[in-house]
Amino acid sequence: MKVLITGGAGFIGSHTADALIERGDDVVLLDNLSKPVHLKGIPTYLHPKAKLIIGDVRDPKVFLEALEGVDAVFHLAAYQDYLPDFSTFFSVNAVGTALLYELIVSNKLPVKRVVVASSQAVAGEGQYRCAEHGLQAPSARPLEQLERGDWEYKCPQCNRNMNWAWTSETFAHPENQYALSKQSQENMTLAFGRRYDIPSAAMRYSIVQGPRQSFYNAYSGACRIFSLHYFFKKAPTIYEDGLMNRDFVNYQDVVRANLIALDNPEAVGQVLNVGGGKAYTVREFDRIVAEISGCPEIEPSIPGFFRYGDTRNSCSDTAKLKGLGWKPMHTMQDSVTAYVDWLRSQKDVGDIFEYAEKNMRSLNVLRETKR
Repeated sequence: MKVLITGGAGFIGSHTADALIERGDDVVLLDNLSKPVHLKGIPTYLHPKAKLIIGDVRDPKVFLEALEGVDAVFHLAAYQDYLPDFSTFFSVNAVGTALLYELIVSNKLPVKRVVVASSQAVAGEGQYRCAEHGLQAPSARPLEQLERGDWEYKCPQCNRNMNWAWTSETFAHPENQYALSKQSQENMTLAFGRRYDIPSAAMRYSIVQGPRQSFYNAYSGACRIFSLHYFFKKAPTIYEDGLMNRDFVNYQDVVRANLIALDNPEAVGQVLNVGGGKAYTVREFDRIVAEISGCPEIEPSIPGFFRYGDTRNSCSDTAKLKGLGWKPMHTMQDSVTAYVDWLRSQKDVGDIFEYAEKNMRSLNVLRETKR
């Protein structure tokens, strides 16, 4: 089988390419190597048997070239950042997906499967449960509440704290530009796939962890920040009270989920959550990184800063994917160990740390409580 992976030089794309090549598939990678994700150009970790085409998924000519002779497509190329350049999110994510299906249809390409990367962000905060009033679907917490240092979600009917719930693929509540663009991709994947008989599936990835995550992408998140701090024996900063719950998933488990979406006919026409199945608070995750980094004695700073627009809890129900024979096989300790080992193999970690610190501050995403 010949498989095209858009965004194939990236974190998930390159690991998926390795697995496909290992099982005997031919792989083509299409990537624009955009900065800051690929700040230093072509990554050295790309498999030598993969063909790399440098280009943009919004360019019909280069996209059609990449699709030549292809049997299946992993459409993983995406734009993600904290910047308010809203149009770029839709230009890359939504228009790129529309162009993929347009080229397949207009050129009558014999593509047998399309797998599109979506995100847990589509569910937003997900669902919460009030002891008295049942399931709720809250919107983002008001700024005034966050400035008071009041972090928990309140029932809109009785104003009591609610408990988060594992959220299925049937629920969507996107609240930022990235999430909205990803929901658009999901909708196109299902609608165009069904309308034009192009077997398709969309994968809602939770927070994926492991080596090859860009050191220079602010969206890479806690694993990068915590690992860099402990590498230099510094205390990282944890936002809010650190009791936010996250559903982390190992990169190898994500690759196995991708292959199921490629091979299993029951995945067609589905949106599938891909999560780790276990919730960790950010404080718990910090302690895992500290232990594996050899710095359990260093405690994080928790000054009450917050990032306005962050979700409080994000945990995905993976029952549907498990029904296709998948289950997470790797622990969060496995993910962090692989990431820390990869970090230690880098030659310019000092430059990476300085860039990460300056970039986060320049984005002005941090806020302080007014207590």
